[in-house]
Amino acid sequence: MSWLENIELSGALITLEPLDMSHVEPLQAAVRDGEFWKLWFARVPSPEQMAGYVTAAIAEAKKGNIAFAVRLKETHKIVGTTRFYNVDELNRRPMLGYTWYAKSVCRTGVNSETKLLLLQHIFEQKEAIAVEFRTHFFNQTSRTSIERLGAKQDGILRSHQIMPDGSIRDTVVYSILRHEWPAVKDNLLSKAGQPSS
Repeated sequence: MSWLENIELSGALITLEPLDMSHVEPLQAAVRDGEFWKLWFARVPSPEQMAGYVTAAIAEAKKGNIAFAVRLKETHKIVGTTRFYNVDELNRRPMLGYTWYAKSVCRTGVNSETKLLLLQHIFEQKEAIAVEFRTHFFNQTSRTSIERLGAKQDGILRSHQIMPDGSIRDTVVYSILRHEWPAVKDNLLSKAGQPSS
């Protein structure tokens, strides 16, 4: 059995549901809100790519890389997706990423609660040693969001990946360590307007 399993996580604003093919059409609608697939430095699927994106994520889930659809409780709409990937079970260290949302829920607390639910699960139930985040050097929105969580920059992998447009990506690597989690948790709880632990 894999270290991580498909599990539903629920908070005040959102529910994280294990990604399946029923989420393809709602995710197509979500990604049209903002059209973030047009950003050259982001890896967000276009509506036409969504079925393949979800199919690949489901295949990865069988290897313990768990993807979620983000459902807004108030409207029941799917507003984005996120996942644990490149999960290093031996060292209890997953990466957390492939996160994108409909533009209408950006800066609403959805991302903060998503990260709170995922990090709480991985550190408190699964006893992770560290959680890693990676993003494009030029994706300042993503870098700011990761830094606001309380993650620390570990370094930059230069000329790390070839992007779909042929450009070469420098990847910025961040992490949250197990002993840092309580402070990160308090930060996320305060952003969500909840009492700290």
